[in-house]
Amino acid sequence: MKIRKVGAEFLGSAVLVMTVIGSGKMAQNLSTDTAVQLLINSIATAAILYLLITLLADISGAHFNPLVTLIVAYKREISLGQTLQFIFAQFLGALTGAGLANLLFDLPVFTASTNVRSGNHLLLSEIIATAGLIFTIFIAIDQKREKKIPALVACWIGAAIFFTSSTSFANPAVTFARGWSDTFAGIAPESIAPFIAAQLIGAVLGLVLSQSLSSKGKKKK
Repeated sequence: MKIRKVGAEFLGSAVLVMTVIGSGKMAQNLSTDTAVQLLINSIATAAILYLLITLLADISGAHFNPLVTLIVAYKREISLGQTLQFIFAQFLGALTGAGLANLLFDLPVFTASTNVRSGNHLLLSEIIATAGLIFTIFIAIDQKREKKIPALVACWIGAAIFFTSSTSFANPAVTFARGWSDTFAGIAPESIAPFIAAQLIGAVLGLVLSQSLSSKGKKKK
């Protein structure tokens, strides 16, 4: 059972990153218009998130994100051992997905990205993108709307890719993996740590907000 869960996290993370990077590279091949490229990337990312969460949620919970796993662990819904296994699978899966995406377009398996992403506006974007993602997931769970999470997450990420200047990474494993593809969706290795730090802040804010609204709702009943 544990192997199935860890395997689902590995597979989901791999396919997610493969889609993010692959659709970005395909967008570059199809158009020189940045808006069109971002639209292609956004639609593909939202679509694959909906599919993966729908199919794998009943197996592992469909986290595909170390921040989600850490919050679930904080709520004592999974053990420390399973938490570590999930996070390892997510990072390994994400890196595998990056390598596969590169191979799909006849690129070296791994190449450090040269796409430097720096600036306070980008870090603020990651805080907001991550806070919104965490809030969306856990407020939906509190409201017993788990079946709607695939659509809700897809909607948030699809929209956040457009309304944030960072294009909404909102996931440490995905961020790390995108550092090893020198394509449209890449991020230079030196930009990874600040992005992940911002994502951690965003995750805490998103959790606090969801718990705050949940507790207020319970008090009113």
